[in-house]
Amino acid sequence: MADTWWNHAIVTHILVALFGMGSWISVNSLWVELPVVVGVLPEGWNLPAYISVLIAFGNLGPVAVTLTHHFAPGQLNERVVIHIIQVLAVVAAAFLALFWSQVVPVAGESRSVPFLLLTFILAFVCCTSNVTFLPFMFRYPSQYIRTFFVGQGLSALFPCVVALGQGVGKLECINTSNGTKADYLKENFPAQNFFWFLSVMLAFSALCFVALTYRVVSQTAEEEVPKTEQETVKMEDEAHPLQNGGSPVSEEQVEVEKQAPVVAFWTSRNVYLLLLLGISNALTNGVLPSVQSFSCLPYGTMTFHLSVVLGNIANPLACFVAMFVLLRSSVGLGMMSLVGGIFAAYLMALAALSPCPPLLGSQSGVALVIMSWIIFTGLFSYLKVIVGTLLHEAGHAALLWCGVFIQAGSLIGAFTMFPLVSVYQLKELICTKFHI
Repeated sequence: MADTWWNHAIVTHILVALFGMGSWISVNSLWVELPVVVGVLPEGWNLPAYISVLIAFGNLGPVAVTLTHHFAPGQLNERVVIHIIQVLAVVAAAFLALFWSQVVPVAGESRSVPFLLLTFILAFVCCTSNVTFLPFMFRYPSQYIRTFFVGQGLSALFPCVVALGQGVGKLECINTSNGTKADYLKENFPAQNFFWFLSVMLAFSALCFVALTYRVVSQTAEEEVPKTEQETVKMEDEAHPLQNGGSPVSEEQVEVEKQAPVVAFWTSRNVYLLLLLGISNALTNGVLPSVQSFSCLPYGTMTFHLSVVLGNIANPLACFVAMFVLLRSSVGLGMMSLVGGIFAAYLMALAALSPCPPLLGSQSGVALVIMSWIIFTGLFSYLKVIVGTLLHEAGHAALLWCGVFIQAGSLIGAFTMFPLVSVYQLKELICTKFHI
């Protein structure tokens, strides 16, 4: 009875989702906790710029993994790398809980060296996860990679929910002789507790990966299923993705796939899918998050909070829908990208026209900006899952390049917006206008 329960496909889906959750929960947690830490650390509101740079340097991890795959195909043990970066993440998060507020004198000025160093380690781990976690998922049937992306969506949702419970960003407007000022309310629990929560979630994700590796070993020891039966099971799995069926690929098959030539992978369709993936991640992870405050805050702080929370809910929800509705048409994916791009352009226009965007002061303006963030996030989250599923069918190398393009797109998007947001001080403009 226990063995039957343990080997059920639903258990695998849960483990894969929680494993995927650990991929980007660290960086997402740092961003949502910023309103708390900037009030303590000496860098103040310059801290987001420091974090952006550290995340950029975190891409040294994906570069090293990609070069290793290129120059020494089949030599990189993904399981060992994943175990190492997961342990590193848990330890870094625990140290962050202990030492995040410590400062060190550097060139005569106080600097939050422990926080910045640990932030770099967590960014390094998150960036490297894209080119290690995704290729590891090649061992499983394609429906499980959709579950993996559901978990990635939860990595943004969970920290957001905890931060809301913490009371991050709550404020009262106080009338003074110098005008209206924002008085930030004290949080329900300190940043130290939040970072301990992060450490626990990372440890839980690491344990789920250990459980997955055990299940791979136990299931690959079974007798091989005849080819005709495997094809039947695969078709049934695609039709009913949550039903039991579809054993993981054996380690021998993975090693053969790693050493196979990748020339055949570079077809026009696969290049098209990778470009869609890179562009969508540039928008969702780099460009639009940089201007979310500018597009929402003119309509009120509640509009901003609803856009963030509902957008984070739309992400895993869209990934869950992709488990049952799989769009394979290249034209359909292109049209979906176009529609998402239209909503992205609208949100960019609102940010450019801030602090006086259209429909300011009206309920229709509030509803439109919130719905735009939900639809934009949902469409591109769905697109990412579909492209990941289609690339899974192209082999192990395809999933490696899937992770590379996700990371490259995010990096290009962030670098594109960095001068606009940081150098030209757009943040100060809107904050001054609304006294926040």
